[in-house]
Amino acid sequence: MAIRELLEEALLEPEIGHTPRFRWHATPVGIAALWNAGQAPPAPPYDDALKEGLQVGLDLSREEREFHQLSSGLVLLFHS
Repeated sequence: MAIRELLEEALLEPEIGHTPRFRWHATPVGIAALWNAGQAPPAPPYDDALKEGLQVGLDLSREEREFHQLSSGLVLLFHS
């Protein structure tokens, strides 16, 4: 199964946290931060996600990161 499909399915599950700009989800491929503050910025907002992740107990500063544009919106994916 492709990463995009795994993320789409995981985003249907209950979130593990919510911050001003993101909904946070645990997925089979890592922690997903779904942008939830209107139109997504032109560049992936990794710095915002790192700061807000701390608000829900997630230190993602050492994780690999990538982004995906899904039907539900912009997803920043953090994984080892």
